[in-house]
Amino acid sequence: MNLTRRGLVVAGAAAAAWPASFSGARAQAANTIKIGVLNDQSGTYRDLSGPGSTICVRQAIAELGSLGFNVEVVQADHQNRPDVGSTIARTWFDRDGVDAILDVPTSSVALAVAGIAREKNKVYLNSGAASSDLTGPACSPNTVHWTYDTWMLAKGTGGAMVRAGGDSWFFITADYAFGHALERDTANFVRAAGGRVLGSVRTPFPGTTDFSSYLVQAQSSRAKVIGLANAGADTINSIKQAAEFGLTRRGVKLAGLLVFITDVHSLGLQTAQGLVLTETFYWDLNDRTRALTQRVRANMPGNQPPTMVQAGCYSAALHYLKAVKEMGVAAAKASGADAVTRMKAMPTDDDAFGAGAIRPDGRKLHPAYLFEVKQPSESRGAWDYYKLLQTVTAEEAFRPLADGACPIVRG
Repeated sequence: MNLTRRGLVVAGAAAAAWPASFSGARAQAANTIKIGVLNDQSGTYRDLSGPGSTICVRQAIAELGSLGFNVEVVQADHQNRPDVGSTIARTWFDRDGVDAILDVPTSSVALAVAGIAREKNKVYLNSGAASSDLTGPACSPNTVHWTYDTWMLAKGTGGAMVRAGGDSWFFITADYAFGHALERDTANFVRAAGGRVLGSVRTPFPGTTDFSSYLVQAQSSRAKVIGLANAGADTINSIKQAAEFGLTRRGVKLAGLLVFITDVHSLGLQTAQGLVLTETFYWDLNDRTRALTQRVRANMPGNQPPTMVQAGCYSAALHYLKAVKEMGVAAAKASGADAVTRMKAMPTDDDAFGAGAIRPDGRKLHPAYLFEVKQPSESRGAWDYYKLLQTVTAEEAFRPLADGACPIVRG
């Protein structure tokens, strides 16, 4: 009888404690903003995105100090597959209480995640994917396209190559949404400038490592410029194999339409020297970019400086959390679209991109920069790879609002 009574007392105490514990957990969750960093953690885009993006998000949180609410960060590998990325996004939103997803390189995955974020009324801050469709036909009140896009890259690098005499082009294009958009946007600039597109070939993604047959087709076209509408390891392999074939020695120009500083590092200056490319962030651009790099670099993989994608994750997280603080956690969690609206109403300013703004179509505006990769003799040391050729203003760098066909923008 005593055992039974004791058991009842213990059970009663546990039952009494459980609601208080559960209530405390619920209160903590209600006062927590949960950010999911979704990207390539193991494949083609790991170095330019991957763990470094998560580190940069955590840096933004640390710099904001006491916000009056908690911030939790989770990360996952989408393996550059739309089905995997979609499953993770739905699980995060439906089960795990994630309020905002950041990064998401690979445009096919990005477009899928944008649709899910809109369906679930959550926040999606894209830094890694390039397709300009994210602020065009696929724009959403829940999405901000933060760092760069295919229109910007096409105008910057493509336009510069045509002005320099590269008036005939052949494209080697990664066969998914990003590659298609980059080829399309660049071809439009080439033709508008009086140039010609002599052909293109599409390469399987992911998984292509041998670009020899595609380079032979490009050479056979007799185009002055081979446009590489790819990224990451695909770009690195394309440039290396083009050098082995001696294409540049024969006068053919390579247009790396999306080249990151990590790609240049992998190639080495001996191979990459002279490449013209467009980026929106370079660690050694000015005092603010150098200061950010100094704060984050010790935690970065291989002690590398941030890429523009990783810097974009820092900048986007910083601005989002400022908006949450201004509007309140409850309101931000209740409606991702309202949180994005608040972000659009606030000017942006940070050490990655300086002052900027977010347009009604979700396009984040900041300057872009045309760089040339230095010769080995010009470099002062590790990661000193770029010299600035031209600065493109925020207003000129991205597609005009009226030309995007974004359905949420009223004409």
